[in-house]
Amino acid sequence: MANVDAQSPKQHSNVGTLVIGGGLAGAQCVHALREGGYAKTITIVGDENEIPYERPPLSKQFLQGSQTVEEFQPFQATWYSSAQVEMRLGTTASSIDVVARRVFCSDDTSIGYETLVLATGSRSRMGGRGSNIEGWDLPGVYTLRSLEDSRRLKGAFATGKRLVIIGAGWIGMEVAASARAAGMEITVLTPDQLPLAVPMGVEFGSHVARLQMDHGVHFIFGTAAEKIVNDPTEGLAVMTPTGLVAADSVLLAIGAVPNTELALEAGLQMGHGIIVDTHLRTSDPHILAIGDIAEAFNTALGRALRVEHWDNAMRQGKLAASTILGREETYDWLPYFFTDQFDLGMEYVGDRQDDDDVVVRGEMSSGEFMIFWLRSGVISAAMNVNIWDVNDLLRGVIGKEIPVERLVDVSVKLADL
Repeated sequence: MANVDAQSPKQHSNVGTLVIGGGLAGAQCVHALREGGYAKTITIVGDENEIPYERPPLSKQFLQGSQTVEEFQPFQATWYSSAQVEMRLGTTASSIDVVARRVFCSDDTSIGYETLVLATGSRSRMGGRGSNIEGWDLPGVYTLRSLEDSRRLKGAFATGKRLVIIGAGWIGMEVAASARAAGMEITVLTPDQLPLAVPMGVEFGSHVARLQMDHGVHFIFGTAAEKIVNDPTEGLAVMTPTGLVAADSVLLAIGAVPNTELALEAGLQMGHGIIVDTHLRTSDPHILAIGDIAEAFNTALGRALRVEHWDNAMRQGKLAASTILGREETYDWLPYFFTDQFDLGMEYVGDRQDDDDVVVRGEMSSGEFMIFWLRSGVISAAMNVNIWDVNDLLRGVIGKEIPVERLVDVSVKLADL
């Protein structure tokens, strides 16, 4: 460990609250702190050279060229300077000394803290079974997690028309839609039989498959990517058990891995992420964890969960600020997320499980419908597809026991359920 006493004043500093991670969760935390009257010093350490931004547009509007970076930065650079929030961009936090309450950084500086907020987010999964897929580092192979990733992928649209997407989850399907809009030829490889069936079930997965195929996306279901190669004949290609799939570019979209290494090395209690309580405190009372990395106990659901969506990052950032300010607010909201693909817009709220019963309200073939999930007759989750301004109403029915015949009857207003 570095000798703090030997460091110069420039290298050795102390702050009231130190946030590690320059994403939405961290930005919302510092903003809520200042809005709540927090007067102590604040520093954000982020490994990207960008001020915090929201990630959903990376696979949609920004990739399509319909939105600029400034439009999805929650706060502009002028706000951070006016709020006296120090930004240490392009800097990686290397280790945490929990006894000294000090973080050591990649630029040989260290920062002491009264309160530390871990908001390190997640990174793209590069392969299965704990190892990277062979060929992941070849030219023309991309992931999508950062603004720079999106810039590079968008640049690939101009160099060749054939994009092979490995994975049929949220990122894969959103990129497929954006790339088709740019005129790309899309092939999606997935070991599953439908896109999004694992997180959302067969009903919605089937609808997305039809939507994507109607727009020219080609799927190869039940097929795993074995490795990515530069074939003498085909050029860049993905090797599968049944042969090569030629490509000009390849996107790895097989999920994300939470960046929990700092916490693990610091000895914090770990589970599927960093274990935190209902106020987002870790096993160290001076450290909070928020966003993708936090396995938080949700009082509304009565269990702990780790959520990797925009809404959770925003809300947990604000809740962390509340905890630092001494307020006893808790993690009590239902998970929420959304997607946009071609002419499909969807919002989801709740906590579905694989064995929940599924009830569809409306005709899926019309493109405008709702799905309810029921557990022992009680609504556990709900989704609205191309029906807007109803999400608050859907939140209101979660936890209620409503007869199926009323749920499916479109003549019964949602407000009357």
